[in-house]
Amino acid sequence: MRLDIVLRGGLVIDGTGAPPFRGDVGISGGSIAAIGDLSGVPAERVVDVRGMVVCPGFIDIHNHSDISIFAVPTADNYVLQGVTTIVTGNCGLSPAPVTRENREFIRDSFRPYSAEITIGWRGFGEYLERLEALDKGVNVAPLVGHGTVRAAVMGLSDQRPGEDEMREMKRLVDEAMAAGAFGLSTGLVYVPGVFAATEEVAELARVSAERGGIYATHVRDEGEGLLDALAEAVAVARSSGAPLQVSHLKASGRANWGRVSAALALLEDLASRGFDVSADAYPYTAGATYLAALLPPWAREGGPREMARRLRDPGVVERLRRELAARGLLGEVGITWDDVVISYSEAHGDLAGLRLSEAARMLGTDPLGAVIKLLVDDEGATGMIVFTMSEDDVRTVISHPLVAIGSDGLVVRKGVGKPHPRFYGTFPRILGRYVRELKLMSLPEAVRKMTSLPARKLGLWDRGLIRPGMAADIVAFDPRRVADRATYEDPEQPPEGIEYVIVNGGLVVEEGEHTGARPGRLLRRSGNAYIRGVG
Repeated sequence: MRLDIVLRGGLVIDGTGAPPFRGDVGISGGSIAAIGDLSGVPAERVVDVRGMVVCPGFIDIHNHSDISIFAVPTADNYVLQGVTTIVTGNCGLSPAPVTRENREFIRDSFRPYSAEITIGWRGFGEYLERLEALDKGVNVAPLVGHGTVRAAVMGLSDQRPGEDEMREMKRLVDEAMAAGAFGLSTGLVYVPGVFAATEEVAELARVSAERGGIYATHVRDEGEGLLDALAEAVAVARSSGAPLQVSHLKASGRANWGRVSAALALLEDLASRGFDVSADAYPYTAGATYLAALLPPWAREGGPREMARRLRDPGVVERLRRELAARGLLGEVGITWDDVVISYSEAHGDLAGLRLSEAARMLGTDPLGAVIKLLVDDEGATGMIVFTMSEDDVRTVISHPLVAIGSDGLVVRKGVGKPHPRFYGTFPRILGRYVRELKLMSLPEAVRKMTSLPARKLGLWDRGLIRPGMAADIVAFDPRRVADRATYEDPEQPPEGIEYVIVNGGLVVEEGEHTGARPGRLLRRSGNAYIRGVG
């Protein structure tokens, strides 16, 4: 036996949560071939990893790189974190299927990267063919978005589907699942998902379940109504039979801090009764989304361009003033204008990184006036970072055994706005701050939450563990140095201590630097079986 690569002398953490052991890891033909003392086995390349941890590549179960991966296929800001697989199509948004009804919605939703990518596909299978043909630095496992499917059939209006529309939506979900999607996602705070009834979502989730897929949901309320929103998610999952994945679990707004304990207790109860339920979370107290999410659903109906047209009406602005005074930002009392930071604006790039109150002063208006001007001038594409969570809640959630780590970020090019630091630092932050410094969890447990936990949820049976025969997605990091360096003020900083990253047997990161290699694969699911990705 001659191996392609041997990682020699590392401390192996296998992804199960078990204690580490000393050993070599041998790679051949894109798979893990042997583990143990391989000193007598010839190899094309021997990498000395003494003093480092060797573990499975990290799986980002909540990612939004559906379009940006075409613009930045090397996926630098993720592979430098040790991420070898990203799960896309989250929060109800995927770039397919495409119809006349939703083409503009898809372009608007994936700005700015959709401006440079030709959306030449229609069906979900055509999109996956394009993604499979792309030479990329990471593996991609796609979900199909409910919002995209609904918009494909019904546009972006607030209405209930008729029988024919429901039948067509189910057909589109089934086509996506047959093409290889790992499940259905929803974003029930975004247009058009916000207009969908529970029964509609359950019917579509049932189509996913029949094909062996999961139900991943950005629930309808992450603040005062968090527990009711989780109850809806559970009802959808139980009715449909789909395993439940709760996206970026949090309690938003100061008045709601502490509610995560009750949310986790609900998930624990379900899991104890044999229900397949889990969640994901990121290790930050701020989230990030479109600035438009501050507005109530009626103001967003019709999509970004229709919203921008509506916001030019002084009567609409006065109605918003009254409603926001009563309901609070994001529907939550306790979030203030100072909690909102502009992360991206096409028309006002100089405001990126400023709190909304600061941006308002620069624009010569009040905070709501600044929101209106930005959304009108950007035609709805303004991005924001919003501080809504408590550090205690973050620690409670990310350390829970049912919670995987997900970045809720995307592959990005440097210099595009001022993104959330989670785009560059999520996984090293867990290892450095929360494991080494705060000792919130053990290192093997942290690795499990980033590897085998998401792999098992998705049915990626050949990934997430260090075992012979598994795909050679591997990370070697220095446990004494690993840390995130990205901050809110200076987010585009790569981490330190992630020394080697191997994707499908290809060395993508060497001594902390990207090699330019693109050995990533499209991963597909077929029926109840996962098909190992090719090329």
